[in-house]
Formats: sequence, C-alpha cells, structure tokens
Amino acid sequence: MEQEIKRSRHDKYAPWWAAALIILCGTGLATIWIDLGAFWKSYALDMAGPAWSYILFRGLFTAKTDNAWTRFFTPTRTLVIFLFVCAGIETAQYFELYDATYDPWDFLAYISFLVPIFVIDLFL
Repeated sequence: MEQEIKRSRHDKYAPWWAAALIILCGTGLATIWIDLGAFWKSYALDMAGPAWSYILFRGLFTAKTDNAWTRFFTPTRTLVIFLFVCAGIETAQYFELYDATYDPWDFLAYISFLVPIFVIDLFL
C-alpha cells in the first residue's frame, strides 16, 4: 500500500518535474545562443546544468519505476555524487587540466539550484 502511495505521489508531480527539466535545459542551452551579459555567460549554465541533471538522473520527470538505476540514485546519493563531480570540474580547472577558467563563485552557482531541487525532491 505504501509503495502505491509513493508511486501515485511521484506520478502526480512528474509533469512539473518535466517542465522544470525543459526550462532548465532551455536556459542552459540559451547561454550559447543569447548574450545577456557576464553573469549569464559565466553562471547560468553552472546553475541550470547540475539541477537538470539531477532531475534527469533521478527520473523525476517520468512515471515511477523501480529498477537498479532508480534504487542506486537516491536523492542523497545523487546530490553527493553531483557535488563531487562539480568540485572535480572546478579542481580540474584550478590545476589547468583543460582549457577553462577557474572561478570559486562557480561552487555557489552549482549549489544554488541543485540543493533546492534536492530539498524539494526529498519532501515530495
């Protein structure tokens, strides 16, 4: 019975997650199409990218399924993995492992949407 309640709740909010995924993807991709200034070019994708990836990896945008993927990517595990990946990206930039600019403000950009998405997921 509890599993059916979880499935029903998940499916009820899936269209909203799908809309958020589309908006975040569109915003992130728009950073290469539209020039709205330094903040837009520097931080918009850093804010939207991890958040849309979280929704995608968690499968929040679609009907509830129970498989190895969804059991592995729990809300907390997904957040921790994404935080490590984001920190790894910035660390690679700091050590100039690839052609990019290190910016410590990127850490704030990464978590600015990712953590609220995680909190909403946790409570829903």
